[in-house]
Amino acid sequence: MGRTLILDTSRPPESVDAYLAEPSGTPKGGIVVIQEIFGVNAHIRSVADRFAEEGYVAIAPSLFDPVEKRVELGYDQDGMQKGVKLIGELGLLRPTQDVAIAARLIADQYGVKVGTVGYCWGGTVALLAALREGLPSSSYYGARNVPFLTEPAKANVIFHFGERDHSIPPEMVEKHRELKPEMDTWVYPADHGFNCDARASYDQPSADLAWERTLAFFARELGSAAT
Repeated sequence: MGRTLILDTSRPPESVDAYLAEPSGTPKGGIVVIQEIFGVNAHIRSVADRFAEEGYVAIAPSLFDPVEKRVELGYDQDGMQKGVKLIGELGLLRPTQDVAIAARLIADQYGVKVGTVGYCWGGTVALLAALREGLPSSSYYGARNVPFLTEPAKANVIFHFGERDHSIPPEMVEKHRELKPEMDTWVYPADHGFNCDARASYDQPSADLAWERTLAFFARELGSAAT
């Protein structure tokens, strides 16, 4: 369904690749799909395709491109180790800026409002995109969220966590409710990575419910065309 395009970021390195999935009819909004630490792999492309099937223009920028091109990692120990290394080199500022560039591209080309959805490391990038760039965001199991929750928000966020996720203990989840009480924080009977059907931790009932809530969130937040 999708195709690869180039995002001109106007700073070294000057471009990143992105996977674009378009709906069959008039788009009702745009979604920037923000990768896990495993790159824009088959799973992330499938998420973009699912949003396109729901009527959204979906774009998944290859956020690792500034440090290494065409990263697609598996959900094994080697993939985990390399992904952790790459996010350590990349930081969070450049990815957040590149997400904003992808969102502006979609808004300008299609005349729609744009939000983001992010997973794991990408869940924190999604949070930052809402806080700093004004993009409504659905943030899945962002273990790096807490230090940023005191920042004022420019857009709304919905949070998803697994109650069996040892990397995000209950007290961290509670910080979201304490510091961002106006935002919905949902907890599911699942582990980290429950949305990804390529991982052993995949939990379909939790993934389906989080998907329904995410679609309802974007229907509210992106319900009218951009001006």
